[in-house]
Amino acid sequence: MTSTSSDLPIAYVPGRTRPTQTPEQLRARIPGWGVDLDPADRPSVPKLQFQEDLSGAHWEFPDRQPEKWPRERSVEHAFLTPVFGTAQPPKGLSGAIRKYAYRYSEGRAAHWLLLMFADRVDAGEHHLSSLLTLRPDNPITETGVLSEFTHHGLRSRVGVKRTDLVHQSLDPVIVAGPWLIGGWLAFRGVRRAVRALRG
Repeated sequence: MTSTSSDLPIAYVPGRTRPTQTPEQLRARIPGWGVDLDPADRPSVPKLQFQEDLSGAHWEFPDRQPEKWPRERSVEHAFLTPVFGTAQPPKGLSGAIRKYAYRYSEGRAAHWLLLMFADRVDAGEHHLSSLLTLRPDNPITETGVLSEFTHHGLRSRVGVKRTDLVHQSLDPVIVAGPWLIGGWLAFRGVRRAVRALRG
């Protein structure tokens, strides 16, 4: 442990209840020390004070963003906020679930559970739509399961105190389960269609 000069203030040393140097000494030793002590020198202070003639706003209420389709609005708000996102418009079954979720207050579990369920439905819709493209989703490579064999997956779990080992057994069910169920349903559907065509 290196020795420290007794004239320097050290906040984390027990027994030091007050600085050993005056503000003038600190200002002389450290360039720029205490520049924000005077509120008049703080750039943020004018922003924190309401000045009727210097607020910088040119409106009493901000201009509203055009609403190109009926947007979801929390029941806690009297109207839609002036600015909102348009990057992911709701569509399909997931969009209908999301719109329905906004019938409930944000303080209700139903609101958030429906939104999370809509996310899962949205992922399924994108997986299904990818099958109609030239590059469909590949659950083997995109889930990263191959890295379990190439990047010491087993060794990183055995003999170490990892907190995520509890849910390791659930990961295959959560990741592979929807694909297995979807594949089984597709197989059943194709087999039924073939039987109907033959019969």
